[in-house]
Amino acid sequence: MADKFCIGDIVELKKLHPCGSKQWEVTRTGADFRIKCLGCQHQVMLPRTKFEKSVKKILKSGLEQ
Repeated sequence: MADKFCIGDIVELKKLHPCGSKQWEVTRTGADFRIKCLGCQHQVMLPRTKFEKSVKKILKSGLEQ
């Protein structure tokens, strides 16, 4: 199975972060994901299943340059 997400992706989550931003950058992938809020730079670790359920769409792929 090909991985859908890679480091550097900008994703939009379904729920707002308390700072008001929905945009996050993926900074680590694997069994757990680390994502960084683009509004306040807060970082969060999530299990893969929870992360995949909470993503609404990929705004920018980390592979694009």
